[in-house]
Amino acid sequence: MVKTNSLYAWWLAIRPKTLTGAAAPVMVALAAAWQQYGHIDVVPAVLCLMFALLMQVDANLVNDYFDCIHGVDGEERLGPERACSQGWITLPAMRSGIAMVTLLACVTGLPLVLWDGWECVVVGLACVIFCFLYTTLFSRIALGDMLVLLFFGIVPVGYTFYFQSPHASILQIPVGVWILALAQGIITDCLLLVNNFRDRDTDAAVGKITLVTLIGPKVTLCLFYGLGFLAIVLGLLGIRLLTGQHTMSASIMLIIWFGYHERTGAVLRRIYRGKRLNMVLGMTAKSIILFATLVSFCLITQW
Repeated sequence: MVKTNSLYAWWLAIRPKTLTGAAAPVMVALAAAWQQYGHIDVVPAVLCLMFALLMQVDANLVNDYFDCIHGVDGEERLGPERACSQGWITLPAMRSGIAMVTLLACVTGLPLVLWDGWECVVVGLACVIFCFLYTTLFSRIALGDMLVLLFFGIVPVGYTFYFQSPHASILQIPVGVWILALAQGIITDCLLLVNNFRDRDTDAAVGKITLVTLIGPKVTLCLFYGLGFLAIVLGLLGIRLLTGQHTMSASIMLIIWFGYHERTGAVLRRIYRGKRLNMVLGMTAKSIILFATLVSFCLITQW
């Protein structure tokens, strides 16, 4: 029994297992910065990580709230139970929580102007705005995958690296960093694919359009495998461009990762529908942090 508005209720609401998706791109960016410059500026690194984690929590709370008031989390829900729909957190309390986390994220990110000037405020505001627009608009018109690529790949990797860079312009960031950013975004999008694959029937019933409802489950399975292969190619290319050498160990490690990705896809294909697909979500979440860890290891050690 979960007590209403208790600390445990809030712990469930922030969905701690999803936080790997926010931490992974920051990890890759810091590893790339270490490889390029031989050091890490700790303060902006911590601020970037905290901002990323807080924005992930904020997105989870916003999703919980708006799905509840729109009636998306009904009795037929297949995914993990949501705090508002279960009555663990009241709607007024959730609104207050969203406001507090949003404010805390902004306060956390604001000191980064000391490294980038006021331009970074625009990026921070974009993160906050699209945090709300994802649930209320983009995830319902098959554009959620685009936002994942942008805000779980390009933006966090690119800007975390930029705050470590001595260069005055983000345009001077090495191409290899952007390629790794895209690879990490692709891996994280696999989590959204699995989530929408599980919910394809209920989404179609309420008129929610996702990429999965557009292309169908069979094509989605092929896309899941294809994204994993593309991530390996981009990962190896990014490592090669940053280190200036082709390392056999990087190839072996990422191929091992693809073995885990393929196994996840096999489980996805075998289960196909129902609540048991939540197990595949857990496997995909592990895949995200595993990919980031392997890429980071290859960059730092050049092994």
